[in-house]
Amino acid sequence: MLRFTGELIERIYSGQWGVSEMKIRESDMPNEGEWNAFFDPTKALKLLGLNSSIVDVADFGCGYGTFTIPAAKIIAGKIYAFDIEPEMIDVVKRKAKTLNLGNVEAIQRDFISEGSGLRDESVDYVFLFNVLHLEKPELLLNESHRILKQGGKVGIIHWNYDSTTPRGPPMAIRPRPEQCRRWAESVGFVFEQKFDLKPYHYGLVLNK
Repeated sequence: MLRFTGELIERIYSGQWGVSEMKIRESDMPNEGEWNAFFDPTKALKLLGLNSSIVDVADFGCGYGTFTIPAAKIIAGKIYAFDIEPEMIDVVKRKAKTLNLGNVEAIQRDFISEGSGLRDESVDYVFLFNVLHLEKPELLLNESHRILKQGGKVGIIHWNYDSTTPRGPPMAIRPRPEQCRRWAESVGFVFEQKFDLKPYHYGLVLNK
């Protein structure tokens, strides 16, 4: 496992991210098998309000497609799955093709420095899952707010602020749920609900 600092870096694992000229810090990302064991993705997504009335979604840091693929089966429209690492994009594309999911658009992009490239108010839901330990979370939250339709939702998932979790960022940079809420509210989101995503994560939903 690589180790990271707040300097400009060449390779990152931010929950689900890859190589980039982005400032982000160590996350201790598990392998895919271990990662999948931490979640029932479909159950978590439905708990966070994803349903068939949701049309388009943006997933920032899609990684293995842990949430991208289940979400594609639920929503009415398209899911834009962003990751900076080409290997992760290839994984998501293969999974979508195997399952005949024509509504997954996997995009390799440095979405912190370049933004998503999506239009203003063009999606109904944004996933920010295990990524908000980056140095300037407000940048990603601002981009999420920009692309969300009025009344759209942002879902946040992160590791519990608990040193006994088996993986996750160091406690010094691991955000508490109340921190994530403050960051999101500072760019214009309105808090809706907090969830306990056992065994090791919490979830927040906020509205635009």
